[in-house]
Amino acid sequence: MSNHSQQIVQKLWNYCNVLRDDGLSYGDYVEQLTYLLFLKMADERSKPPFNKPSSIPAKYAWPKLTKLDGDELENQYRHTLEGLGKQSGMLGIIFRKAQNKIQDPANLRRLIVDLIDRETWLTLDADVKGDAYEGLLQKNAEDVKGGAGQYFTPRPLIQAIVNCMRPKPGDTICDPACGTGGFLLAAYDYISKHHKLNPDQKRHLKHDALRGWEIVDNTARLCVMNLYLHGIDPDSSPVTVIDSIRGGSSERFSMVLTNPPFGKKSSMAVINEDGESEKQEQVVVRDDFWASTKNKQLNFLQHVKTQLEINGRAAIVVPDNVLFEGGAGETIRRKLLHECDIHTLLRLPTGIFYAQGVKANVLFFDRKPASETPWTRKLWIYDLRTNKRFTLKTNPLKRSDIDEFIACFKPENRSERKATWTPKRSPDGRWRSFDYDELIKRDKVNLDIFWLRDESLEDSENLPPPKEIAAEIVEDLQAALDQFAEIASDIKE
Repeated sequence: MSNHSQQIVQKLWNYCNVLRDDGLSYGDYVEQLTYLLFLKMADERSKPPFNKPSSIPAKYAWPKLTKLDGDELENQYRHTLEGLGKQSGMLGIIFRKAQNKIQDPANLRRLIVDLIDRETWLTLDADVKGDAYEGLLQKNAEDVKGGAGQYFTPRPLIQAIVNCMRPKPGDTICDPACGTGGFLLAAYDYISKHHKLNPDQKRHLKHDALRGWEIVDNTARLCVMNLYLHGIDPDSSPVTVIDSIRGGSSERFSMVLTNPPFGKKSSMAVINEDGESEKQEQVVVRDDFWASTKNKQLNFLQHVKTQLEINGRAAIVVPDNVLFEGGAGETIRRKLLHECDIHTLLRLPTGIFYAQGVKANVLFFDRKPASETPWTRKLWIYDLRTNKRFTLKTNPLKRSDIDEFIACFKPENRSERKATWTPKRSPDGRWRSFDYDELIKRDKVNLDIFWLRDESLEDSENLPPPKEIAAEIVEDLQAALDQFAEIASDIKE
């Protein structure tokens, strides 16, 4: 992040500390900033040198807010949010169910006049605006109490995945669980920086290349604003607010990049006979799925396959249970190995996600035409987990930590891959392959494969620091509690 971006983030965040006294959480603050920044930039677009027609009706325009104070300002802001929430397109997504959560009109005026109105946002470079907003999203994710960490994938991991996938001009790229838009933006930046685009390709990239789905209103608005601030066309909205698994689309894409939300079961809120809200688990039944299951992660994996065009490519973050679970899990793995080319699995370390207790992997595969013989010939696995220690604050995952994996991946030509592991000469090598026949013979086609010695289990001198051990224990306990909660829920049913 540039110094200018850091200064803007710090300035914006300093105001959050003022508003914390007004009862605002970090998430509430970022949400209110989103509304106000959008209104200010829409006003800037309508003036020289841009002179573009504003999408904001005159009665809700930015100058209406800057001229008012006290209760009049509060009433105008509330009516503005309500009115714009009824609009279509990008406006509807950003302002859907929007509410004013700044209780003190004096603080609202300070935010509008002293902070946002003093900066001309459209003249800032897209990287500066985008980096500044990403900085706020990062800080929001770090907030343990009310942050949106479950929607935030570590940016070094996203960049590494996109570097392996190498999106091209003309690709259509989707994320069925887009969160704050990290994958979509990384793909956009990669294409912009690695290719000299002609006018048609630039138009395609800004208007048609990216599509996302997000089920949570607040997160969807953050995603749309994030795209907007990075220079994605503001007059068309690439994000749809819907449960993508249940609202399956007929669209097909050349690439899918996604980290679906963690949590195993699909459920929906219903009102019971006593008038109380409760979660009701549902089996997702779709004609284009190989198996019907309540497992959200297995359903997302099937959904990603259906979203790919023939020879389309996917990278999806999946928890360990997707690799070994029986029943529907085994059925799906067998089908995926046969109908797709599952060529790479990256075993991720613990301690890199804001959601605790997560042990996850990145699965890379290509969809292929119908065939009597299996498309998967060889699965290459890179173990970035064993003997690796990361924490969110003291030792966060860096892009350089994934460089060896990208070098092994050989994104320019996968046929040139070479193992770094051999039984005698390189027993500590993290990169090796397994043939289809080996995989299909494993119990339940279990793809949760590891081979490295865990040094901490064999040598007390290699134990990690007490803080890291404690953090791992907390993660394991949290994962165990989540599993017990699911078991209790099943027994109750």
